[in-house]
Amino acid sequence: MEKTVNQKAWFLVLPVLVLVAFSAVIPLMTVVNYSVQDSFGQNQFFWAGLDWFRQVLEDERMWDALRRQVIFSGVILAIEVPLGVLIALNMPKRGVMVSVCLVLMSLPLLIPWNVVGTIWQIFGRVDIGLLGRTLSALGVDYNYTQNTIDAWATLIVMDVWHWTSLVALLAYAGLKSIPDAYYQAARIDQASRWAVFRYIELPKMTGVLTIAILLRFMDSFKIYTEPFVVTGGGPGNATTLLSIDLVKMALGQFDLGPAAAFSIIYFLVILAVSWVFYTVMTNLDKQGGK
Repeated sequence: MEKTVNQKAWFLVLPVLVLVAFSAVIPLMTVVNYSVQDSFGQNQFFWAGLDWFRQVLEDERMWDALRRQVIFSGVILAIEVPLGVLIALNMPKRGVMVSVCLVLMSLPLLIPWNVVGTIWQIFGRVDIGLLGRTLSALGVDYNYTQNTIDAWATLIVMDVWHWTSLVALLAYAGLKSIPDAYYQAARIDQASRWAVFRYIELPKMTGVLTIAILLRFMDSFKIYTEPFVVTGGGPGNATTLLSIDLVKMALGQFDLGPAAAFSIIYFLVILAVSWVFYTVMTNLDKQGGK
């Protein structure tokens, strides 16, 4: 008897596909269109080919912003991933405090990005901010609007405060999925705490840590709202990351062609690095599972 295939379920997915087309595909095609054409107004376009891409790649400003972005994302990952794992290891495994800790860890993630930037902008001000006035009272010459190191430190601490909870919650979920039998065997073998972490907990957290690293890399590499609100890319161009430089080019200078080419290059860089991260981490996971 022939099996009947019912394709009516696709009609349930159709609204989602239409929404994705309007919110993602069509804007992407518009950006691609602007990246290969030039316009002199009145909706008249002229073919420019790869000229805008060449212009962007030859612009030293873009490479400077890329270097700053790589440094920022690298520092963020180097701090947030180990710190998140450390917090997850020290969170309670059972009892009422589990719910309390989970709620407290989730609070920073619920705050909108622009509100986070506003909070830290006020928090770090020397005249009215709690952090700025405290450091000044202690004799520390802190001013994130004029000092490059202070501006970078403020952005990094702000991001660590905002997003370490995500890594901690993912790592905690990985730890909770480990069966008690592994810990019982470790106790019987009198394994040290480091051995338990190295050979039981860390391998079991590889999957969730891969997700955490990918999410934090993508978020940190395309961060815009928080640094724009806090420093505006200053002092000078010290904290002008790729996203801020792109917005300045598109809205400040209204160079739509170069900005479109810039955004495509930006997207391809994120896609390529994310693919490398994912490939390396999954290969390490497969080797660890053998």
